[in-house]
Amino acid sequence: MAGYLTTHVLDTARGCPAAGLTITLFRLEGETRTELARMVTNADGRTDAPILPESEFATGSYELLFHAGPYLGEARFLEDIPIRFRMDEAAHYHVPLLLSPYGYSTYRGS
Repeated sequence: MAGYLTTHVLDTARGCPAAGLTITLFRLEGETRTELARMVTNADGRTDAPILPESEFATGSYELLFHAGPYLGEARFLEDIPIRFRMDEAAHYHVPLLLSPYGYSTYRGS
């Protein structure tokens, strides 16, 4: 199986998917941070395609940057939420974000 990366953003304050939230994916190599993709979540809080598809997958260190500020609006504490992680094997990596104006959590999903 080839590797790929997906995400899902849920707005826990409103109890719904976070539609219209911009996400940027970076590859990390030492001090170098290279942008690989920029997508916006759909009505289900997901991207329409994998953020990192099988054809571009490589093991290594990555950062997903969730641009939460514009999504959350005026009543917010959070701006950008960076999540750094490693992908060490060709597999499906799923990095969900549970979001509210004052906090968030994440985990390796399936």
